[in-house]
Amino acid sequence: MDNFLQIFIFIILGVIFLGLGFFLFFGTMSPLYPHLPWGKKDRKKINNELYKGKPGERQICPVCSMVMKKGELVRTEAFPPDKNTSDRIMHVYGCNYCLKKEFPRHCPVCKVRLTLDDFLISRMFERKNNIKNHVHILGCMKCRKK
Repeated sequence: MDNFLQIFIFIILGVIFLGLGFFLFFGTMSPLYPHLPWGKKDRKKINNELYKGKPGERQICPVCSMVMKKGELVRTEAFPPDKNTSDRIMHVYGCNYCLKKEFPRHCPVCKVRLTLDDFLISRMFERKNNIKNHVHILGCMKCRKK
């Protein structure tokens, strides 16, 4: 009976240490937390609570999905239009948050993780009458080659 009690205590202690280790390596205090699948949901929840506003007022970075504050811009590079079309090719690099490695960068089309050297390829349609231009993301450098 004494041997059974010792085994039972070792099993209980093993479960406690396993749970503690899981919390330390995969919990909210872990440095891996923003990159884990369950960390992204909390980031979007916190993100929406911090920067509430009307849907048209908020601008979202297409690279890291961060809601940006008023006046913040996405770093882009637009090229001159062709003679036959009114749209322009544009490279989207990201916002200040993802360019400073605060949030992971992903392609919204193929979901591949992007490095700081990668950019998104998009088309920009210029509108008249002082209306904001429309940008359509085509993909990243990797998925556009396919």
